[in-house]
Amino acid sequence: MTTLTAKPTALVANPWALVPPLGHLDAYITAVNRMPMLTLEQEQAYARQLKNDNDLDAAGKLIMSHLRLVVSVSRQYLGYGLPHADLIQEGNVGLMKAVKRFDPDQGVRLVSYAMHWIKAEIHEYILRNWRMVKVATTKAQRKLFFNLRSMKQGFRADAGSDADMATHRDSLTDAQIDSVARDLNVKREEVIEMETRMSGGDVLLDPAPSDDGEQAFGPIAYLSDANHEPTAVIESRQRDLMASDGIVAALQALDPRSRRIVEERWLKVNDDGSGGLTLHDLAAEYGVSAERIRQIEVAAMKKMKAALQAYA
Repeated sequence: MTTLTAKPTALVANPWALVPPLGHLDAYITAVNRMPMLTLEQEQAYARQLKNDNDLDAAGKLIMSHLRLVVSVSRQYLGYGLPHADLIQEGNVGLMKAVKRFDPDQGVRLVSYAMHWIKAEIHEYILRNWRMVKVATTKAQRKLFFNLRSMKQGFRADAGSDADMATHRDSLTDAQIDSVARDLNVKREEVIEMETRMSGGDVLLDPAPSDDGEQAFGPIAYLSDANHEPTAVIESRQRDLMASDGIVAALQALDPRSRRIVEERWLKVNDDGSGGLTLHDLAAEYGVSAERIRQIEVAAMKKMKAALQAYA
């Protein structure tokens, strides 16, 4: 019985060939770590072929031989909560930009030159995706952003006892803020602001409905100011006009008896908070029944309603 131990012939025949895509990050990392590393002479030769002849095969070899560098650099940024695969992908973009601009006559190895481009692309990706709101816009803020977290970890490591660790875990002390500001050459106010931004999280103003279909309660419910919404302002003005000038115009459309009945029943308020005359009081005053006063009141209200609609 013969046991076959087949090896991937593509990798044996061509050390530059990557394993087929497996949808697994570990498989990719294993593959790039098997890529051959270039000697100085090989690197110079491939770089000149790319520069002088635009040889894309030479560019491919320069890139493939440095993919492990991207993996190594990307591991330094795993603490920002972004997918490792995405960090590697952005770093690969920076590597390709570095290869395109690499000059072999400058006397610098590609690994040193590419490091800047790889980190720059990863930094930009983190700033774009770490928060919905961009936390660092200037060069000084970016430097502060990428150094503050590591410096805070250093302070925690130097804290010593558990009590000190608890004190330094969440926020910096005044002395630590001054130390960071001095080391990074920024204002202490900028350190405080950046720490606040980094410690805070994103909050959806209008969260999506939950799985059971219930509308989630979000800040938009109490942050919105309907009083200054144009439609609400117009409606409020119309109500004010109807409650003042409109009511006056509607009352003027009534005869004196109907107007007094409406005023006593609906518009009059005494100093003690009580209303005007009752139906029986008005009936005694005009010498009619309380039912008749109610009928006059109903007719007067209908007439006022028509007058208010015409006024509007």
